[in-house]
Amino acid sequence: MSNSTATRPGMKPRPLSPHLQIYRFTPTMAMSIVHRITGVALYGGTLLVAWWLIAAATSQSAFATAAAVMGSWFGLLVLFGFTWALFHHMLGGLRHLVWDTGRGLEKHTATTYSLATLAGSILLTILTWIVILFAGA
Repeated sequence: MSNSTATRPGMKPRPLSPHLQIYRFTPTMAMSIVHRITGVALYGGTLLVAWWLIAAATSQSAFATAAAVMGSWFGLLVLFGFTWALFHHMLGGLRHLVWDTGRGLEKHTATTYSLATLAGSILLTILTWIVILFAGA
């Protein structure tokens, strides 16, 4: 294996790979990280939805237990987070779909799309929960 710092006569040393401290943290980088995190979180949320459906199909007492857990303040907080993760991951996927067409890759446009993904996911989550709360009242 070659040594990256070794030089041959007449050649300059090979540059070292840039470290993370050199890069400036950008919204596009943040949304990429959050997109991965929400993807993982959706696995856990899907397990909760599956548990709720299995409880609904099993018995009235199993469904009552699932409904009590999901209706608690902690359960509602988890469902709110799941809703946000779902919308954020969906909008991030649409953003990547646009990028796959070769559009929106300019620095300013990519940053705008990233911030729009965050704002859109928050807005859609709040609107969804407003509808849920008013439909249940």
